Amino acid sequence: MSEVLLTVQIVNWNAREPLRAALRSILVHPPRFDYEILILDNASSDGSVQMLEKEFPEVKLIVSEQNLGFSKGHNLAARAAQGKYLFILNPDTEVLPNALDLLVEYAEQHPEIAIIGPKILNPDGSLQYSCRRFPNPVAALFRNTPLGRLFPNNPYTREYLMTDWDHNSVREVDWVSGAALFVRRAVFERLGGFDEQFFMYCEDTDLCYRAWQAGYRVVYYPEPKIIHAIGRSTDLVANKMIITFHKSMYLFYKKHYAQRTFVLLRPLVPLGLALRASLFLIKNYKDALVRALKK
Repeated sequence: MSEVLLTVQIVNWNAREPLRAALRSILVHPPRFDYEILILDNASSDGSVQMLEKEFPEVKLIVSEQNLGFSKGHNLAARAAQGKYLFILNPDTEVLPNALDLLVEYAEQHPEIAIIGPKILNPDGSLQYSCRRFPNPVAALFRNTPLGRLFPNNPYTREYLMTDWDHNSVREVDWVSGAALFVRRAVFERLGGFDEQFFMYCEDTDLCYRAWQAGYRVVYYPEPKIIHAIGRSTDLVANKMIITFHKSMYLFYKKHYAQRTFVLLRPLVPLGLALRASLFLIKNYKDALVRALKK
């Protein structure tokens, strides 16, 4: 029996239609080597499981009776994976032709690299900034905030998103997006997988941070390309996801940065994140009110 080189691993929650498109994008242009597709469904109520069982019997399916979140869901899936490599993939993605072949070939040629991020594109073909510097409180003040709108070309956001680089060349980066994250399974296991304290958000940043600390390399490789339509599942519960995101930001700060922060400044971080989350929630409320009045 030949070795399974790659496990394409997807955690799904109520993303039936995007998931169908993601699977078709893989199966229409399958890689040249032995691979498997493994899906963990997080208690979807939109018929995702029934669709998978009927239309994609070749897919390995794990059904959870509760929503385990991103980190725990992928950790559970990884324990059932057989591939030498794991490709952590969101259900709202499409894999462009040859992307899987390119990722595996590059990993085979560069055994010193543990985590690889492909180029991710928005549905309109524009670049999605999927590899970044590690976050810091100053960048958070400017990223998607009123302050950032006042100073859109500020150096803190540019540095965080790495926008001064065209993203067309191979480069070591701090972290890559969990929407499409390629990792050696042996490294994933040595690192203990994703930290399950992160229900979702920042688990990819945390994994890459721990990889660098353990002496592994994280690289952005632009030849393989993935399309990602951000938020097709999470938009269903937008306000809850805003709160979850900011909780994850605080957890990442507390885990990796708090001890290096001057003690009198530490209380300012949760206050700043709470204010930031409040601004997003208020904006969502106003937008919903405007939509309701237009009906």
